[in-house]
This record gives sequence, structure tokens and C-alpha cells, in this order.
Amino acid sequence: MRCPFCGHEETRVIDSRYTDDMKVIRRRRVCEECGKRFTTYERADLNILVIKRDGRREEFRIEKIIEGIKKATQKRPVSLEEIEKIAESVEQDLRDRNLKEIPSEDIGREVMRRLKSLDSVAYVRFASVYMRFNDLEEFKRIIEEAEKEN
Repeated sequence: MRCPFCGHEETRVIDSRYTDDMKVIRRRRVCEECGKRFTTYERADLNILVIKRDGRREEFRIEKIIEGIKKATQKRPVSLEEIEKIAESVEQDLRDRNLKEIPSEDIGREVMRRLKSLDSVAYVRFASVYMRFNDLEEFKRIIEEAEKEN
């Protein structure tokens, strides 16, 4: 592991712990060169390919889900913890389904389903990007769905 402070390649693990949900390992490290300490987090790789709309395939990355939800929840009363919880529950669903490939649309639907009950404005924002509305009527339909939930 490269030191983020000096770039030296020799670091030593001084403590390892699982997070509360046992899905991530937190490691405290110390650089052998500069002596500074830092924390890394390790998560198991799912090895799932996401099939994009244009047919490309790329590795599943939970960070992309988190970033999408962050954009949708910007300036909304939604904590980072709630955002990460949604992303982790989507990831867990994918693990449970034991898939090798999944269309990005399926992932988007799962995120939308969870956002709908958390924050209706974030739900509409996420849907507007994910669903690529062609006209105002489609947008109105999503807003009406969100209103029904509240």
C-alpha cells in the first residue's frame, strides 16, 4: 500500500477490524518511511459486470451508486449514512442474486425504489436522470407517483 503522504511503497498494518456489518475491513497503517498513520477500507469485489445502455460492460462499483445518490440528495436533509445504507442494500441484493452481469437499468430501479421512501425530491431528481424523460408528461407522472407515497 502506497503512503498517501510521501508516496513510499512500504507500509505496515498496525490494526485491522471489521465494520459493524462485517462487510468492510478497516486497517490502520503506518508508513515505514515518514511514520505517518492512515486508514484504509477494504471491501470484497463482487465481480459483477454492469451492462450499460450502449452495450458496454464495466465492473460494478458501489462508489458510482453513492455519487448518483449524492447528486440527487444535494441540499436535501439526507445524511451520508443514509446514502451509504441505500447503496449497500443495493449491493447486497446483487450479491444475493448471484449474478455475473446486470443491466444498469435494474440497478437504477433498485436505487429509485429505495429513494422513493426516503426523500421524494431526491427520488424525482434521480428518476429524471435515470429515466431520461422525453417529455413533460413523463416527468409529471413521476412527480404524481412521489406524491402518492407521501
